[in-house]
Amino acid sequence: MTINCRGTLVDLTNPKVMGILNITPDSFFDGGKYKNESDILQQTEKMLKEGATFIDVGAYSSRPGATHISEQEELQRIIPVINLLIKNFPEIIISVDTFRSNIAKETIDAGAAIVNDISGGKMDTQMFETVARLQVPYILMHMMGTPQNMQKNPVYNNVTQEIISFFAAEINKLHQLKLNDVIIDVGFGFGKTVAHNFEILKNLNLFNSLDAPILAGISRKSMLYKTLDITAQEALNATTSANTIALLNGATILRVHDVKEAVEAVKIVNQVLF
Repeated sequence: MTINCRGTLVDLTNPKVMGILNITPDSFFDGGKYKNESDILQQTEKMLKEGATFIDVGAYSSRPGATHISEQEELQRIIPVINLLIKNFPEIIISVDTFRSNIAKETIDAGAAIVNDISGGKMDTQMFETVARLQVPYILMHMMGTPQNMQKNPVYNNVTQEIISFFAAEINKLHQLKLNDVIIDVGFGFGKTVAHNFEILKNLNLFNSLDAPILAGISRKSMLYKTLDITAQEALNATTSANTIALLNGATILRVHDVKEAVEAVKIVNQVLF
């Protein structure tokens, strides 16, 4: 199972780690932490050295109840960072965390390689056509509602089955547009209760039926720290536990704040699986 990232074929048979680089002032865990070039370069270098295959850059905070920002502001935040990273790390594979098709196009033109869309194409009707035209790997995430309202009262009859059905329909649309590299993200914490999240984690292996790489984004999320009555800052051990379960259930990409620990989890799980 490989994906084509600007001509670099990445084999996902052996799970890979995606390091999170939030350049937002209000993300739930590390908001405002990477404000200047020095901080951004230092954190990126650290994640690459620790074994990250991808760096996921986000300029729009998608935490529950996050402030909505304009497309222009998102673009002004993210393009200089992509330019900075490519200049300093020419081999870097950048994923851009955006739900806007124009941001996707501009960032790919600037040198990014992957589009990571929290809305699964639902917040911009041009997104599917755009990524198909760009022919880049597309991370299709499931979210009920928007970041502003998704946690108000999420209700499902059968959360696992409903999300699988959503993916089956959307993957079909993307394949019809001749986009091959579609990665699915079940969207832990995006329009789901804590119970929903753990049910999905438990049933993650059922998503293998979709024949698409599975990205798990559980890092330091509220499903973990609320369960343990701790803070996001204290949730590294819980994150590693959840990542291990995800890997055992078929996840092929871990999207994380803490790369070293995720890479270690992959190595340990590989000793059991291979």
